[in-house]
Amino acid sequence: MAYKQLQQRGMPLPPVTVSTLRGMKADGEPIACLTAYDASFAAIVDAAGTDMVLVGDSLGMVIQGHDTTVPVTVADIIYHCRVVARGLRRAFLMADMPFMSYTTPVQALENAVRMMQEGGAMMVKLEGGLGQLRIVEHLAQHDIPVCAHIGLKPQSVHKLGGFRVQGREQAQALRMIEEASALERAGADVILLECVPSELGQAVRDAVGVPVIGIGAGPGVDGQILVLYDMLGITQGRLPRFVRNFMQGADSLASACEAYVQAVKEGSYPAPEHCFS
Repeated sequence: MAYKQLQQRGMPLPPVTVSTLRGMKADGEPIACLTAYDASFAAIVDAAGTDMVLVGDSLGMVIQGHDTTVPVTVADIIYHCRVVARGLRRAFLMADMPFMSYTTPVQALENAVRMMQEGGAMMVKLEGGLGQLRIVEHLAQHDIPVCAHIGLKPQSVHKLGGFRVQGREQAQALRMIEEASALERAGADVILLECVPSELGQAVRDAVGVPVIGIGAGPGVDGQILVLYDMLGITQGRLPRFVRNFMQGADSLASACEAYVQAVKEGSYPAPEHCFS
């Protein structure tokens, strides 16, 4: 049964869903993802063909000017998610659960429901490995789509001692593969893998049946995501190795976003210089 509000959009392609993402993994079609924080950029990103848009707690740094994502609140995410949703037509909208907003199953469910009801999110993303299995399972049991973020976890930057590549040691790499598999069994619909060696990115991707989205995880995963302001060359200061400035050679923000999507789809991004070994 078709929904009238979707028919009225006049869209050449239907909106992306969890099933769409699974099908793209099965078909070997790379998934192109970007962050967005307002309606205007959301519309540009959506029109470029981006499959998934994340309202990330990265807004703490690129929008609010903090040094980390830790100060971002649930209210911040809901506000930015709500305005981003107004700019989207096709892309699947995912929202970050901020620092300490999912310490118990009850708290996690309450905040996830708010992000979906008040913010318009279609999926929530939380950081954590084996320690978050109970949370993921609880959300999944209540039909909340979940993305589990492993590898480098920005909310844990103080515990980790900085933004560092994860999984270079064999024991840590094996534990990360175990985490991904366990999170899938708990009900995670997507795995986001950040800042790991390319070989490990491929191994995690092969170990699970759900899509694996990478940021600094090499070309062997199911999709790529970048912070929009990094990809457009807006972010000041030292950028991570995995970032490519797509504004170089582009004549507009729209063409830069289109170039990013095309590069992900054809496999030219990430290139070797954007990867870790």
